[in-house]
Amino acid sequence: MAAAATLGLLLTGCSGSGDGDSADGRITLRFQSLAWQDESVAVNKALVKEWNAAHPEVNVEYVQGSWDSVHDQLLTSFEGGEAPDIIHDASDDLADFAYGGYLADLDGLLPDRLKRDIPERSWQTTAFGDGLYGVPFLQEPRVLIANKKILEASGVRIPTVEKPWTWAEFRSAARELTAGEGREPAAGQAEYGVAWPLKDPVSATLNLSRSTGGQLFHRGKDDKVTIKYTEADAEVPAVIRDQVNTDGSASGATLGMGGSDTLPGFFAGRYAMVPLGFSYRQQIIQQAPKGFEWTVLPSPAGADGATQGVSPQTLSVSEDTRHKEEAVAFIDFLLQPSSMVRLARGDWMLPTGTAALADPSLHTEKDGWSTGAALARELRPAPAQSVRGYPEWKDKVATPALQEYYSGAIDRAELEKRLVKDGNLVLARYQR
Repeated sequence: MAAAATLGLLLTGCSGSGDGDSADGRITLRFQSLAWQDESVAVNKALVKEWNAAHPEVNVEYVQGSWDSVHDQLLTSFEGGEAPDIIHDASDDLADFAYGGYLADLDGLLPDRLKRDIPERSWQTTAFGDGLYGVPFLQEPRVLIANKKILEASGVRIPTVEKPWTWAEFRSAARELTAGEGREPAAGQAEYGVAWPLKDPVSATLNLSRSTGGQLFHRGKDDKVTIKYTEADAEVPAVIRDQVNTDGSASGATLGMGGSDTLPGFFAGRYAMVPLGFSYRQQIIQQAPKGFEWTVLPSPAGADGATQGVSPQTLSVSEDTRHKEEAVAFIDFLLQPSSMVRLARGDWMLPTGTAALADPSLHTEKDGWSTGAALARELRPAPAQSVRGYPEWKDKVATPALQEYYSGAIDRAELEKRLVKDGNLVLARYQR
């Protein structure tokens, strides 16, 4: 109702067809969504339909995008003057677009209700310079999905949100849960205690390293960012590398896999645990064989507790659109608390809004919702949120370096050299 009233005031100020996209003054906005799961696509399309039914003067056209190509696709559309009016993306992809002048500064356009509902720590993920270039609305912690029967039969302490494993305990538990390649697992064991799907290792490494105080990117007094690789940054990568190459408790074969690729082996009992994003629960429910029992555990904690970095999904407005106020009104409609809950459940993620996060349906033990909701308070902006050049550094420097480190092909000294020396050369080009 508030969104409708706001839009009504906006539209009374229009002066006919000169302010619209058609002769009768009707405005059309293109909303590019990256929803991909069936439930999520259905919810997004339903909300667009509801908006259009209630706001005949402002029609929203649903446009399907893809996470696989969104950065390059948006860059091309911005430069060609064909960008969608309302843009669905992730906060760690916004810096270059914000600094490049492609996204509208929303700071003075957002309604107070929405500003108050989303915590400041989430708003920090879309703040670049003095502007605010997106609305963070969905987020997910990284969790451990575990084979419940194997875990309970093992005798290891089962971690809780209140008392998670430390990284040392996690390493020890993974050893206890491991029978070893080629050996017949005993009760409470799998062939491997853990499977790390690290085809895209950068986000997982940086965000989990927040628990040990890892930061990697450091902004100086001149506002320029440089990379430093400290002991805090090295702790989590060292655990993963040791599990694969020293303990034999993690499968080296999964390092090149995506999360979905590990699920058949997980269901077959080959891996006792798989670190995954919270939203993977949907795939597990859909694909798990009948009778398979699984549980959601919190990720390990470090010197900074259970803190994790997160890059929320965001909604932004193109700087080139002639209808910024109407675009923001649609975003406000889309992110009313009840709608935000629908979006979160459709994507099997968590809402950033405090009102939506309090919804009882997100606090049930079934399917691990309560574990994820409890972890929401530990989520902080990912280390690379405001770093210009991050996509290039991630693809050309960090991904190959971390993949080689985890496989045992290079040591820590070489990893540090490449992340820091080669990485700073990339960032410097964006900060001249």
